[in-house]
Amino acid sequence: GGLSPELMSLEQIRYLPRPVDIPDSGLLCDLLWSDPSPDVFAWGENDRGVSFTFGSDVVRNFLKKHDLDLIARAHQVVEDGYEFFAGRQLVTVFSAPNYCREF
Repeated sequence: GGLSPELMSLEQIRYLPRPVDIPDSGLLCDLLWSDPSPDVFAWGENDRGVSFTFGSDVVRNFLKKHDLDLIARAHQVVEDGYEFFAGRQLVTVFSAPNYCREF
């Protein structure tokens, strides 16, 4: 998961209902399914069929706005177990050994 164009404040995460079924769109869907993309400026379509892709500019702006140094995310296959994005300002961690018997 990743970022959302609907995420204006980190407080929004605190107030998400739990437990909940994941909707097909909106903040919760984006937090679970959005992905970084080096080919996108701002927001783009996601090959997953839900949510968005986001560019390094979105990462930089989000970190600056919220006074953070790094975004750590998961829920996306990356071959070496981890992958940096946006000048090492975002890291994707993948820790599912034998996922689909491929990794």
